[in-house]
Amino acid sequence: MGMKSKSKKMMMLLMACIMVLSLAACGSNSNNTAKTENANNAATTDTNTPSEPAATPSADEPGWKSDTSPITFEWYLNFAWFPNKWGVDPTSQYVTKKTGVNIDFIVPAGNENEKLNTLIASGKLPDFITLGWYEDGVKKMIEGGLVEPLNKLAEEYDPYFFKVADPDKLGWYTQADGNVYGYPNSSSSPKDYEKYGDTYVSNQTFVVRKDIYEAIGSPDMRTPEGFVGALKKAKEMFPEIDGQPIIPLGLHEFTQTGNDSLEGYIQNFLAIPREKDGKLYNRETDPEYVRWLKTLRDANEQGLLAKDIFIDKRAQMEEKIVQGRYFAMLYQRTDFAAQLGTLYQQDPNKIYIAVDGPANTNLDAPTLNGPAISGWTVTLISKDVKDKERAIKFLSYLMSEEGQKDLYLGEKGVSYDTIDGKDQFKPEVFDLMNTDRSAFDKQYGSSFTFWMMQDTNITYQWTPQSVEPYKQLEDWTRGKTVSISEYNEIDPLANSDEGIILSKIKDLRGKTLPKLLMASSEAEFDKIWADYIKKQEDLGLAKVEAFQQTKYEENKTKLGM
Repeated sequence: MGMKSKSKKMMMLLMACIMVLSLAACGSNSNNTAKTENANNAATTDTNTPSEPAATPSADEPGWKSDTSPITFEWYLNFAWFPNKWGVDPTSQYVTKKTGVNIDFIVPAGNENEKLNTLIASGKLPDFITLGWYEDGVKKMIEGGLVEPLNKLAEEYDPYFFKVADPDKLGWYTQADGNVYGYPNSSSSPKDYEKYGDTYVSNQTFVVRKDIYEAIGSPDMRTPEGFVGALKKAKEMFPEIDGQPIIPLGLHEFTQTGNDSLEGYIQNFLAIPREKDGKLYNRETDPEYVRWLKTLRDANEQGLLAKDIFIDKRAQMEEKIVQGRYFAMLYQRTDFAAQLGTLYQQDPNKIYIAVDGPANTNLDAPTLNGPAISGWTVTLISKDVKDKERAIKFLSYLMSEEGQKDLYLGEKGVSYDTIDGKDQFKPEVFDLMNTDRSAFDKQYGSSFTFWMMQDTNITYQWTPQSVEPYKQLEDWTRGKTVSISEYNEIDPLANSDEGIILSKIKDLRGKTLPKLLMASSEAEFDKIWADYIKKQEDLGLAKVEAFQQTKYEENKTKLGM
């Protein structure tokens, strides 16, 4: 079931709601109402017993208020693309002024895993660490005893943590030793889903360039014939975009382990089931999936898959999106939101719009990844943290409704005000957010420029209505999302027997996908495919699937399903 790991990764990326506009995930208006500002009775330490902790901290009062003296924490973000610094903008300045906490971000310059593994190997970690929950580093740090149990820190220094933490999320992230080491962002439990599922949106879209799509007659692209026909017509009518060759189809980047667009993503569009009769289903073996991979092979044979797509990384894609060089893309809408805003400013006709994309033979609606309990990232506090007490108290503040409001709306009078009786972004602020996100991040820093602990269910109460061109993409996904919490975190540890098998299968997939698309004939495709399936079996796929099945069943029990 090697596909799972990628569909999980997609799910996660889906949650990467960097743009407020893309944040329409709704949820409970948390009843963890931030407490009033009345100063906490600062706990005094009896000087005669230095080993004793301060007087018992209160579970009802935000702990951070007891000490707002200046402190700087190092915070590692395992995302090379993160461009912002703390303290440049008024929002982070406001949080520092209020809490005393300043942050020095550490962001890898290149390969994230290399940087993280180096840090782990050194045995000396920054104070806070944020990484995708699906990253192996999470388990490595916990198993290596490099991170603090958040529940123990909270019991000792800040019981207020338990007031602002979601018990379902704590339960989900509780390890075998009974401790919780990381807390997620952008997480929605199945309970949240029951309440607000119809308002949730997905990040997964199939988009086309509006003017070109209309010029070729707005064709139905749900069938292989319609899909390839549209790519062909677009290339014939618009061979060049501003003097450069058109790229008929854009996909997520090909990596060592595969391609997100060509795995869980397209499988969701084809509504391929994730399980059948309580057994995890190997979606990759589904005839609908093979049919569409063959369709893409056919497109390539007709010269409709540009060489670019096999080599470009996200940064190159972003440049080409701004140039409008793609006709169609099977891509995550939040990953190109900033570029979409730029295109819209230049010409509202040359933007990308979501349309119905590849579908199964019955033309069923897609089953897109909605929010899940695992969220997007988890944040951990290292054993090397310079001040345990301040660290857990700051984390609780960020998780609380007060912290959420501070990082989402920013400082009152600067990025938001009470307008028509509602706390909301000032019009000029919202306008900049929609037109130039990177300038907005530096000028205001609100709307989760700093997303490490974002809780979209709390901030939904302040979320402005989406505007075009983002709204159309978001709305297209409504009603097509499904909860996939039970399929999260079912992969084995990388250093376990099953984990070693799975990583070999992923490497095999990474090598095989481009070969399938580039096969010179359907017969050659069939040969590569049969060989691929056989190699997976020989590597020990059944052993990995048995492991994942057990984890999946445990997850269902954990979630009370």
